[in-house]
Amino acid sequence: MTYEFVRNFAGTWGLIYLFVVFVGVVVYVLRPGASKAAKEAANIPLKDES
Repeated sequence: MTYEFVRNFAGTWGLIYLFVVFVGVVVYVLRPGASKAAKEAANIPLKDES
């Protein structure tokens, strides 16, 4: 294995991996029911601690 082969392999598969992670995050955020959970999480600092 040469340096160039490892660099090309890491560059190509690294790009594919990060793209798949990005698509997964977008799908997770835009899934049905996500807005309710986001609203609940946004109101956590405003809840009364008593």
